[in-house]
Amino acid sequence: MLRFLADENFDNTILRGLFRRNVTLDILRVQDVGLSGQADPVILEWAAREDRILLTYDVATITKYAYE
Repeated sequence: MLRFLADENFDNTILRGLFRRNVTLDILRVQDVGLSGQADPVILEWAAREDRILLTYDVATITKYAYE
């Protein structure tokens, strides 16, 4: 099963739409796990440790850290 973590700036209307289509989706928000305001590497590390795919619009900096 795929597990996701939505970055704090990810559009909540998209999340609501996804849940309407499939209520069993496993999506947490950064805000839900106490990571609001944390640096990108911290969020990526948490997502990796929890086997979650990060949903984000931040391709400018997240991508750089993900490759590291």
